[in-house]
Amino acid sequence: MAGAGQYSSSSMNPCTRITRSPLLLLIISLTCFFLLIYTFSPSSPTKHISVHDFKSSQPNLNPNVHYSFVDSLELFLKKSGAPGSRRLPDDTVGDPATEDQQQVRKLDDLIWRTETARVYDDEHDLFFNSPVRVYVYEMPAKFTYDMLWLFQNTYKETSNLTSNGSPVHRLIEQHSVDYWLWADLIAPESERLIKSVVRVHRQEDADLFYVPFFTTISFFLLEKQQCKALYREALKRVTNQPAWKRSEGRDHIFPIHHPWSFKSVRKFVKNAIWLLPDMDSTGNWYKPGQVSLEKDLILPYVPNLDLCDAKCLSESASRRTTLLYFRGRLKRNAGGKIRSKLGAELGNADDVIIEEGSAGEAGKIAAQTGMRKSVFCLSPAGDTPSSARLFDAIVSGCIPVIVSDELELPFEGILDYRKIALFVSSSDAVQPGWLLAYLRSIKPTQIREMQDNLAKYVRHFLYSHPAQPLGPEDLVWRMMKGKLINIKLHTRRSQRVVKESRSVCVCDCKRPNATFPLDP
Repeated sequence: MAGAGQYSSSSMNPCTRITRSPLLLLIISLTCFFLLIYTFSPSSPTKHISVHDFKSSQPNLNPNVHYSFVDSLELFLKKSGAPGSRRLPDDTVGDPATEDQQQVRKLDDLIWRTETARVYDDEHDLFFNSPVRVYVYEMPAKFTYDMLWLFQNTYKETSNLTSNGSPVHRLIEQHSVDYWLWADLIAPESERLIKSVVRVHRQEDADLFYVPFFTTISFFLLEKQQCKALYREALKRVTNQPAWKRSEGRDHIFPIHHPWSFKSVRKFVKNAIWLLPDMDSTGNWYKPGQVSLEKDLILPYVPNLDLCDAKCLSESASRRTTLLYFRGRLKRNAGGKIRSKLGAELGNADDVIIEEGSAGEAGKIAAQTGMRKSVFCLSPAGDTPSSARLFDAIVSGCIPVIVSDELELPFEGILDYRKIALFVSSSDAVQPGWLLAYLRSIKPTQIREMQDNLAKYVRHFLYSHPAQPLGPEDLVWRMMKGKLINIKLHTRRSQRVVKESRSVCVCDCKRPNATFPLDP
């Protein structure tokens, strides 16, 4: 072999061979020693992060899928026709006097026959393994299409703000879970991609009943009394149905994702399944006993920021020179009072950015730039325990540092948030120097692992049309599947318990928000 003789033992000077070997061993030893120091040094993580290749863990966005609420809605309405041109069937019309117990018993018997057949007649696809079967009420257009057209026709021209300064139409986008779920459910089956749920057209075939009503749009864009009247009419239409009366609403789903929406009539639907942003055990938004993890479901906000895709994550890794970032309002109510304390504690620290900011277009650009340059993003409680900022951090590849003692998280029966976020108690976070010392102690290897997990998890927080497998719409129904047995248990139990029974079955978690006592 050419050149092999140059380094053979016969041609090499014995003295040279002896003297070179210890020198080579010394060089190799020193190199390994410095590599170990570099890898496991506990100093600031912002100095030791190399560029990662995220391409294997996070695909780029599909150009044939709409992830923007505004873009998806525009296409959806274009297909549906001009306002008022779409005549819809209405299966919620009925005279309460005629909806007597005989009809309720008839539906109950039909449901029993269907469920019995599913359990006993198909051993290979038992009730427990089949997709969730959902009946979608056909509501008049004023509850559905008219609400969507109202948003579509006003969002470009309006600059309306809420009392705390948030742009109204941005808030509607954040809480547009009602649109994404409904658009998927009513799409032609041939166009749907997720298999965890199937729409059925007979009530006796249904596991669950979905009420398509845009409670957030109606709250923000209608006059107060007009909104309340619409709420009452929607409530009357649904609660007059035999399906509602059979279960007392336990198998009915209401999208109530903004904490102000549907507030005037909530007490009448407390047994129903609510789709919520959080639980808020402070009592500021939900009355005690109205919400619980047993019956309700937490859904993620729609992120305000654009996705930092695989290419973006790879390019931004070396630019994340800020240790901790926060942009938002520092003065909030209830548990959000922690924000001002954190701002005072962290505001002057090196490689930390704490900014007061709004949610307008300029604020979006600033937040997106800041999060993509940061390793950690602070996610404290706001007026409620949750905040869209958590999901903005996730789509930006920035590790969330959650300071919200009463926070409940979406899909936690499926996702382990410890793999992508840090959880810090409010009492620890406000101790002088504690939080920054904790963040600086985290090893670069752990940071890289969490960033890789963020890239894998992000798909679970991207609403889209058509809805994607393992996207948030899919996980909603996977979580609902786990609730079905309990829903049926409470429904059947309520049907047979005699009025003299003193046995009450409840599951309420009423711990106070631990961020309250922080004020002197």
